[in-house]
Amino acid sequence: MTLVIERPALMMTVQDQGRSGYQRYGMPESGPMDWWAFKGANILVGNQADCACLEIGLSDAVMRVDGDALMALCGAGYQLRVNQKDLPLWMAFKVRRGDLIELEKVLGGSWVYLAVAGGFLSPLWMGSRSYYLQAGLGHIFSPGDRLLFSSQAGSAFGLAGNNLQAASRPDYREHPHVRVILGPHQSRFLVEGLQTFLNSVYSISPQSDRMGYRLDGPPLMHIQGADLVSQGMALGEIQVPAGGQPIVMMPDHPTTGGYTCIGTVARVDFPLLTQAQPGVSQIKFTFIEVSEAQENYKRVIHQLEDGPQDEEDLWMNI
Repeated sequence: MTLVIERPALMMTVQDQGRSGYQRYGMPESGPMDWWAFKGANILVGNQADCACLEIGLSDAVMRVDGDALMALCGAGYQLRVNQKDLPLWMAFKVRRGDLIELEKVLGGSWVYLAVAGGFLSPLWMGSRSYYLQAGLGHIFSPGDRLLFSSQAGSAFGLAGNNLQAASRPDYREHPHVRVILGPHQSRFLVEGLQTFLNSVYSISPQSDRMGYRLDGPPLMHIQGADLVSQGMALGEIQVPAGGQPIVMMPDHPTTGGYTCIGTVARVDFPLLTQAQPGVSQIKFTFIEVSEAQENYKRVIHQLEDGPQDEEDLWMNI
């Protein structure tokens, strides 16, 4: 059975948890922009955490299914319609052969994840189904493309109506506060530069993508210049080149880089940053200790695993 792409979004790729173990060869991990929404969608349809979802961003999309399936759409910034009927995000829903799925881009976020019971069955490259278009892993979707999913996707209809309550979702905001673990190159920034980072407002540049979010705001001043001997980079790392405008590393980020790092976005807050809207959101940063960031992340994972609630009446009354 397949999902037929009738109108692809500007950004549309298959993503699983990512491609680990190959960064030393220059291959990024890839994976979802919003890991929280990705996990939530898989949990709602009864999938294992590593099942592949369809990541959709930045514009409308239209799809049609050619078989029965249980699906869920999680994230922010989209309105979901099935056969022209509005459905909520963060809830499992069933579709029948021939049903039309429409995703309308609205304000409030940038990315959503469509999960299907059993996962999407795109090719495996180095142990992962995640697309990485710069290396030719996967392809840009065109009208008429088909994405294979399990023939058992309709066997989980009993989960239709399962949803994640607000307490188990990210606290998406138009103007988020994002916590950052202080980076290893503090001594390379003026004290005033660190204060500027904490006390200023930044926006997402339109020149941002799955490799990196470029931030527009007051420049951060260095003491001895921005260049370093190239070092390994991590997801969420905030590099500051000579111009002083920070760049946050996203899932397709390069594996090494030679600019100073002022900090790394705490994983628990990473979805708040990824869903910030270019030209709209105003972002403020605060520092957080490593131990607190770890505890917050563990708490969220437990909430997600315990979060799905059976709301059959909700589904039946839509």
